[in-house]
Amino acid sequence: MGASKLQALWNHPAGPKTIHFWAPTFKWGLSIANVADFSKPPETLSYPLQTVLQWRPLLRIWSTVVACSGLIWSRYGMVITPRNWNLFSVNLAMAGTGLYQLSRKIQHDYHSKTEAEITNE
Repeated sequence: MGASKLQALWNHPAGPKTIHFWAPTFKWGLSIANVADFSKPPETLSYPLQTVLQWRPLLRIWSTVVACSGLIWSRYGMVITPRNWNLFSVNLAMAGTGLYQLSRKIQHDYHSKTEAEITNE
């Protein structure tokens, strides 16, 4: 039974013998890098980069791009034939991490200023 499932995965149109498997698999590295950025201070994050495509791994900050790219390509992974669950899941992870980074940036930029103003009064 296990061998037949492995055989089905191996011969799937989006299986390991195709680019449709390997491109999303390597894209997981971008999602992992974004998770690693969770520990960085929010003032180092960038709005534009978190909303655009995340194809600049040399830049340390990327959230808006990640969020938009993840949402768009998650949808694409479900409408193509055959459905590419690897593509869907990696882009859903990218959208989630990008939205989280955006929320950190927004909270830092807008809510920390109000707290500073309150202390000054």
